[in-house]
Amino acid sequence: MQLKNYFKNGKAYVWPETFAYIKAKEIDPNAFANIVDNDEVTIIIDQTKYDKKNVIEVMKDWKIITLDIKFPITTCGVTAIIATALAKEKIPIMPIASYTRDHFLIRSKYINKAVKVFDKLGIKTEK
Repeated sequence: MQLKNYFKNGKAYVWPETFAYIKAKEIDPNAFANIVDNDEVTIIIDQTKYDKKNVIEVMKDWKIITLDIKFPITTCGVTAIIATALAKEKIPIMPIASYTRDHFLIRSKYINKAVKVFDKLGIKTEK
């Protein structure tokens, strides 16, 4: 199936929380996501709930748009199409793929503009 067909009847939602994007000392079990690589730990967490003692660096005021569309794991180009459309509107993103869902961290100040971009792609977005 072509991506435009997934998008055509697709849905997304904006999380009500506002998140912090943190370079952390250790993982946080309350985080939306913990990303651990050989060099650092990154946590994405409701910005009212993080432990300041765990912070190395922090960027606040992120919203998350989650695609409520289940793509086969072999699907190519989802992030590319959405990232390109957002980039044309000068909206920076931090994409995260989970097993069956894609999430886009978007600065709060761009969220309304981003929702319009998703809508133009055919993805109805609930706030």
